[in-house]
Amino acid sequence: MHAPEPVVDAVVLTMGDRRKALDAAVGSIQRQDDSPSCRIVVVWNGVPATPVDADSIESRENLGVTGGRNLGADHGDAPFLLFLDDDAELVSKRLLADAADMFAADERLGAIAVRIVDDQGRTSPRHVPRLGGGSAARSGPVTAFLGGAVLIRRQAFEEAGRYGKALFYSMEETDLSWRLHDAGWTIHYAAELLVQHPRVEPSRHPSARELTARNRVWIARRNLPWPLPAIYVLVWTLLGLARCLKSRQWPSGMWRGTVAGLRSMPFERRPISWLTVARLTRLGRPPVI
Repeated sequence: MHAPEPVVDAVVLTMGDRRKALDAAVGSIQRQDDSPSCRIVVVWNGVPATPVDADSIESRENLGVTGGRNLGADHGDAPFLLFLDDDAELVSKRLLADAADMFAADERLGAIAVRIVDDQGRTSPRHVPRLGGGSAARSGPVTAFLGGAVLIRRQAFEEAGRYGKALFYSMEETDLSWRLHDAGWTIHYAAELLVQHPRVEPSRHPSARELTARNRVWIARRNLPWPLPAIYVLVWTLLGLARCLKSRQWPSGMWRGTVAGLRSMPFERRPISWLTVARLTRLGRPPVI
């Protein structure tokens, strides 16, 4: 008797230095209640693979979160994808089953954003895919998702052009979210679907500010109709300066990244429509902030 074809391809991305967390991430997928058939693949991104209770893909080159997730998606053909970082863990016991029901109920649902909680059950404002971050417990349509834990319909993922590999790290979710909306898909924030992730700041990565600034320029130039790229970059530059002043940090990384984003462009320009801009604005986050 043949095993059922997978309904979900779960892609767990690891850099190889968090083995205990990786095993917890994989185990949380395996212990799901009433789960649809699920194939788990661990992408060893720039590090040697070691035995794990799942399929493995090894990339000797560090492809970044964008290339690593795309590589994992290549491993299967299930209609739905779960992307999970190796330091995240599914908390809701029926997360996969409930997500599959949501996708089945709405054929234009492209992605499901989950609620990220820390080990105390709290959600950081920056983990809420809305402006202000004060509505963590409220489900509904949103403009974006968090890339470290998200469910995406494969058809939507492919139609939107997957993750932009050149971004490597940072802003890849915003880039993909804009293109999902432009392709006619929706994103739903499901506050009842919980994923645990340690409370850490992006700045723990030495190059985070520089990559974020560079990628903001790139995704604006790639996706936004004129004159929105200039407005978007200006708004975020001013916000970045204000944050640096508040924390008494010199904005050298932000300047380097912004200049790099203006001097180079690895993507073909394909601006979203003004109808999509209006749609994002109605959802509460115009693509200038």
